[in-house]
Amino acid sequence: MELVKTVCEQRAETQTLECKAAHTDCPKRLYDTLSSFSNQDSGGVLLFGIDEKAGFQVVGVYDLQDLQKKVTEQCTQMEPPVRAVFTVAEVDGRWICAAEIPAIDLSERPCYYRGAGRSKGSYIRVGDADLPMTDYELYSYEAFRRHLHDDERSVERASLSMLDGDKLEQYILRRRADRPGFAQLTREQTLEILNIIRDGEMTLAAVMNFCLYPQGYFPQLGITAIVVPGTQIGDTDTDSARFTDNKRIEGTIDRMVEDAVAFCRRNMKVRTIIDPVTGTRKDRTEYPINAIREAVLNAVIHRDYSIYTEGTPVQIDFFADRLEIHSPGSLYGRMTVEQLGVARPDLRNPALAVMAEELTGAENWYSGIPTIRRAMADYGLPEPVFENRRNEFVVILYNQAAAEAAAEHGEQADAPDLLAFCKTPRSRQEIANYLGIKTVFYAMSHYVQPLLRSGQLAMTLPESPKSRKQRYYAV
Repeated sequence: MELVKTVCEQRAETQTLECKAAHTDCPKRLYDTLSSFSNQDSGGVLLFGIDEKAGFQVVGVYDLQDLQKKVTEQCTQMEPPVRAVFTVAEVDGRWICAAEIPAIDLSERPCYYRGAGRSKGSYIRVGDADLPMTDYELYSYEAFRRHLHDDERSVERASLSMLDGDKLEQYILRRRADRPGFAQLTREQTLEILNIIRDGEMTLAAVMNFCLYPQGYFPQLGITAIVVPGTQIGDTDTDSARFTDNKRIEGTIDRMVEDAVAFCRRNMKVRTIIDPVTGTRKDRTEYPINAIREAVLNAVIHRDYSIYTEGTPVQIDFFADRLEIHSPGSLYGRMTVEQLGVARPDLRNPALAVMAEELTGAENWYSGIPTIRRAMADYGLPEPVFENRRNEFVVILYNQAAAEAAAEHGEQADAPDLLAFCKTPRSRQEIANYLGIKTVFYAMSHYVQPLLRSGQLAMTLPESPKSRKQRYYAV
């Protein structure tokens, strides 16, 4: 009954809620929603007896028993079968029926309609819509279930002669120093056990870490970096230039990381800080360098290296108010944004990560996210934002503009008031207007984002955070 009340007030479906009229008969095609709810960690609820087309009015259901029977019949046509949990209630003299659809375990996904097959019958929930899964999304489930690691796949055209021999030998010597048993292995066995070769062919991990020019084999497995003279792609400066700097960064992983950090250094503002006690002067960059380095390392080491994303580079976007680092591929396995830096994740690229740990000094101990958070806090900057989008993972670092906006706008409004305002889904501009704040950026970074992270607010289109149709509602 509380759910019905909330839906009627919000007049909107959500990531976990789908309304169906069902006042004349059972809806014929529930397969898409059954699939999408089963394939997301939170599951979902089908609410029968609410007519979306009539402004989310309570219309009731035609027959409670027959409805549950027919919904169950559709549930049994899913693979694996869906076990819905039904509850009923009387609202305004009409019967309402809710079917809770539980999430299935990640190892069993995707859940799909057998009549359409796995490739055409698998769906994912995006906001209030059920969308067909892409080939990449289907492959991601398969790769996790079968423990397939694309960093270990063979690169047929590559050979040992194309590797940096000195760099490889130094790596092998360090490995042998740590593991005396390596001395008993033949050269070929050593290369095999270190994941340099697999079945006589070079691995992608070896190419990305030791090849003289990895992009000769994979042109897009690099980094593209741009500086935008504004807050959105398409903004231009006084000379109508869309980018004030841009660079294509190539090479091995360690080389790309260093070049990416150098690019960021070059394009960051630098302030001089004077210690009030000692009087010493110290330069401070716009963003903490170690936070940028960790974010770039995570992007190139933990990105998706499958054939579905090998045409997509890591992207670094400098805006006037923030720095964004886009890594191809969503979070791997069971990891969620809320667990970042807390839980021990499954490694998407274990061989490549071990090599990069040695060559870049990266700590393969899940300390990257906490380091980014700590560095931003030490600089007095807003907490970093981590977004797990449909086909990419994004790290967003906000700069001093947020602190300056805070000084301009003074005290924050009371969060409970904002939550009450957002009982009806609101746009960014509506929220800014309600708070009496001129800049949408400040309203989002200081009011909305903290409430999103705490779970008190949610997005109607979580897979498209920057959509113009995005609305925010109280959970």
